[in-house]
Amino acid sequence: MSSSPTHALQTEAPEPPPAAAPASARQRHWVRPALAVVGVATSLLVAWLGVDSPTIARSIAIAGVCLTLWLTELVPPFVPTLLLLGGTAALLGPLEPGYKLSAVLAWCADPVLVLFLGGFTLEVAASRHGLDQAVAQHVLRLARGSRRLLMLLVTVGVAFLSMWMSNIAAAAMMLASLRPLLHASHHDTALKRALLLSVALGANFGGMATPVGTGPNAIAISAATPYSQVTFVKWMAFALPLTGLMLLVGFVLLVVSYRVRGRFELPAAPTRKLDTRAHWVLGVFVACAGLWLSEPLHGLSAPLVALGATAALFGSGLLRREDLGRLDWSTLFLIAGGISLGRLVEHSGVVATALRGVDWSAWPQVAQVGLLVSLAALLSALMSNTGTSALLIPIAVQLFPSASMPILVAMGCSFGVPFIISTPPNAMVAGEGGVESSDLLRMGLPLMALGCLVVTLTGPWVLRFFGLS
Repeated sequence: MSSSPTHALQTEAPEPPPAAAPASARQRHWVRPALAVVGVATSLLVAWLGVDSPTIARSIAIAGVCLTLWLTELVPPFVPTLLLLGGTAALLGPLEPGYKLSAVLAWCADPVLVLFLGGFTLEVAASRHGLDQAVAQHVLRLARGSRRLLMLLVTVGVAFLSMWMSNIAAAAMMLASLRPLLHASHHDTALKRALLLSVALGANFGGMATPVGTGPNAIAISAATPYSQVTFVKWMAFALPLTGLMLLVGFVLLVVSYRVRGRFELPAAPTRKLDTRAHWVLGVFVACAGLWLSEPLHGLSAPLVALGATAALFGSGLLRREDLGRLDWSTLFLIAGGISLGRLVEHSGVVATALRGVDWSAWPQVAQVGLLVSLAALLSALMSNTGTSALLIPIAVQLFPSASMPILVAMGCSFGVPFIISTPPNAMVAGEGGVESSDLLRMGLPLMALGCLVVTLTGPWVLRFFGLS
């Protein structure tokens, strides 16, 4: 799933003993705690000195602390969600009954969480029965020795996997399949860099294409729902061509930059055959995706279909009780926290109060859209993209009460990819060796600029065409 540092790859391999960190690395360890202290102190100071209303002041304090923890990633991503829910009920509940614990917990009862639960369940089922690895190996076989075709298939294969599952898992599967080839062609540094960057390219932009691809998509759908129903088909009709454009431009950049041409020899590797249970999982996946895409015909909502797929996988025995622990509950809690934060700042009037002193009408609409999308990309390049969306989407909805603005901001969050620290797939390919920060910057910066420009100039019109205005 998208380019988010919120997904964790679970493994049972023992960890190697920690090596002594260089002095510069030890110094960098203080950066995030220092930023967290500054962010928390600023939030509390603004709440204490800058606001008269106790409801708004306490909301600012709660939101500021939680956003700081999300953006700096100083604690596990589910912790700020727990603080948000408990802090809201404890500090605001005595002031107004609408902030009692039962009402606050109801903020998390959003159907989009069920949609993501279904996506995570399909991901675990694919991993358990080897479907993800089969896709990665099939990509290598289809290349038939062509370097450019291999790059293209790796990019598209990782992007396809990232549309339905964690982009970390998608990147890990492809890297595992590519590793024999990378080792066999270690002398060809240009091909190695191009292939590794192809993995990062597909993983970073694949999650844009579907509602279940990444955390910002979920927060955007929840914020857009009061204005228009965002179906699976509507989302993909807008986002899939944009994903295709980013992948195509990125592929051309890599081919030109690293002068990829000619052929390669694929090292011999054992091929894993899918058993009967794997074919049943594939059948559930195809049926689920088909029902998602045909929602306008049968009227079953995407979350309801996801719930049915989850019940089918566990009820049929394709997934067992212990597989519940492999679901990405941390990300579900993070998404629930982002949705709840939006409800808090909306109900308390925090965003409306903050924007009241600015004459936004003097700005052209395209400038306001461009500012929000670019800011989303820049913050996501440096911090958590889901935390960034939780910060900016409530502001976007206050500026433009419509279904389109949350979606545009979510797209902007997916463009923040130019640095090693921007996304987990970037860090993974850098960890393979041979890829420098300048390589990621050379690919990611033009794509970030292009994506922000395209979304700013065409996004509102295209979304209006699909009924998401």
